[in-house]
Amino acid sequence: MLFENANEYPYSSQRMVTYGKKGMVATSQPLAAQAGLDILKKGGNAIDSAIAAAACLTVVEPTSNGIGGDAFALVWTKDKLHGLNSSGPSPSSISMDAVKEKGHEEIPKFGWIPVTVPGAPGAWAELSEKFGKLPLIEVLQPAIEYAKNGYPLSPTLAYYWKAAYNNYKKSLSGNEFKHWFETFAPAGRAPEVGEVWSSKGHAETLRLIGETGAKSFYEGELADKIDAFSKEYGGFLSKEDLQNFKPEWVDPIGVNYKGYDVWEIPPNGQGLVALMALNIVKGFEFSHRDSVDTLHKQIEAMKLAFADGLKYITDPGHMKTTVEKLLSEEYTKTRRGLIGDEALMPEAGEPPRGGTVYLATADEEGNMVSYIQSNYMGFGSGLVVPGTGIALQNRGHNFSMDPNHDNALAPNKKTLHTIIPGFLTKDNVPVGPFGVMGGFMQPQGHMQVVMNTIDFHLNPQAALDAPRWQWMKDKTVLVEQSMPSHLVQGLASKGHQVQIASNSGSFGRGQIIWRDPKTGVLRGGTEMRTDGAIAVW
Repeated sequence: MLFENANEYPYSSQRMVTYGKKGMVATSQPLAAQAGLDILKKGGNAIDSAIAAAACLTVVEPTSNGIGGDAFALVWTKDKLHGLNSSGPSPSSISMDAVKEKGHEEIPKFGWIPVTVPGAPGAWAELSEKFGKLPLIEVLQPAIEYAKNGYPLSPTLAYYWKAAYNNYKKSLSGNEFKHWFETFAPAGRAPEVGEVWSSKGHAETLRLIGETGAKSFYEGELADKIDAFSKEYGGFLSKEDLQNFKPEWVDPIGVNYKGYDVWEIPPNGQGLVALMALNIVKGFEFSHRDSVDTLHKQIEAMKLAFADGLKYITDPGHMKTTVEKLLSEEYTKTRRGLIGDEALMPEAGEPPRGGTVYLATADEEGNMVSYIQSNYMGFGSGLVVPGTGIALQNRGHNFSMDPNHDNALAPNKKTLHTIIPGFLTKDNVPVGPFGVMGGFMQPQGHMQVVMNTIDFHLNPQAALDAPRWQWMKDKTVLVEQSMPSHLVQGLASKGHQVQIASNSGSFGRGQIIWRDPKTGVLRGGTEMRTDGAIAVW
C-alpha cells in the first residue's frame, strides 16, 4: 500500500514528504501555492483553491502559461471523478489553403496562424459554477493583487524568462509582437531574480473575468479587444470563435495497473499515450527500478505508445480509431510482443478495425483536483493583446499540414494536446492527483511516476525526485545527469542512443498529493526541478 512504505530513493535529494490534514496545495510556484491555501482558509474548497492557484500562476509563472492558454482538469468530488476539457478549437476561418496563401507550407510557431481559442478562463468559470463555494471574483483576488502590485521573480522563473526573451528578440520582428516586449520586458530586458514585475493590464483582465464569470473574455469587452487585434494583423481568430466556445465535461479514461486505476483525460489530450504505455508494461514484472532491463522495457513501451499517439490522437470526431481499440488487450499484447532485447525503431501499429503548469489541491472534505494549463512553448505565440496582459497560445502548431493525417489542420477542430492531468484511485477510492508538466515529456513523466509509486513503493517526493529518462525520437534517449552510469552504459549496450542532458529543464516538473483513505492525512511531493512548493494546513 502507498501509505506503508516511506522509502527514499537513494539518488534523490532526500527531501522530506509534506504532510497535512485540512488542506494541501502543490504548485510550481510558492506564491501560487500560498494563494490556493489562503482560499481554503477563507472557506473555499479544493476546486476554489485550484482556480486561485491556476489564475495566480498566469501572473507568477507567465513563462509557462497565461490567460490566453488552455486547461484540463480531473476533479474528485462527491465520490466521483469528473473530467473537464477546456481546450479551444482552431478558428472557423482557417484552412490549409488559407495558411499556404500566407506563404507557409508548415504551421509556424509564432504569430497569429497557430493561435487557437483560449480555454483557461472558461475552465475557471466552469469549475467555479459547477463545484466552487466562493464567488469567482473572490477566488481570483490573489492573482489580481500580484498582477497589480507585483512580485519578485524566483530563480527558475527568471532563468526561463531570460531564455524566452533572448529567443523572442531574435525570432519576433513584426510590429504585432511589440506588445509582448512592452508587457514582459518593460525595461528593454528580461527581469532579473528578485526584481519586481507587475502588469496592470493583466490585473484588470482578471478582474473582468472574475466579475463576469469569463463572459467578458468570450463575448464582451475582452473579446472585442482580441477580435480587433486579430483583424489588425490578419489573424484567423474572431469574436465569433470566442462566443462559440464552451468547456466540455468528459468521462475520464483509465487502465487498471497492478491493482490501481490510472485516470487521464480522453483525446484530444495525449494522456492516452501514458495509458497505452502502462498497459504494455503491466505484462512484465519489475523487481528493481535501478535495472537496465526495467528502463529498457519502459522506454520501448513508451516509444510504441507514442508512435500510436502521434498518428491517431486528435479531436475525437476526427480519429480513425477509438480509445477502446488502442487500449484493448488484444492490441496491447501485439504491441508488447514487439519488445525484445534490443532498442527498436518505433512505428505506429494497426489497432483492431472498427511551457505548462501543473497543480494539485485537496481539502478536508475529500475533494481533490488535478489541474493543468499552458500557453505551449513557454510564452506561446509571442502575441499579447494590447493593454490586457493576455498572452495568446500557439497550440495550433501541433496540427499537421498533411491532409491525410488524423490531426490535419481543419476549421473548428481541436488539435493533439500535450497537457494532461492524472489521477489515481484504488477500488473506487481516491488515492489522489498527480501530474508532470513539460510538452511531450508529460506522458513519459506520468508513466515513470506511476511505476515509481506502484512498482517500486516510493513516496510522493521520492517518486518525483528519482532520475528520469526521456525518449526523444527513433532510438535517442535523453537521461538526467543523476542517472547512475551503469544504467546509462547498459542502455547503450541494448542499442539505445543515450544522451546525458546538460540540465534537468526538459524532464518535466510535477506535483503529487496522496490521501490516506483511513485517516484523511494528505502526503505531498513537489519538484526539485523548479521553484515548486507545497502550502499545507
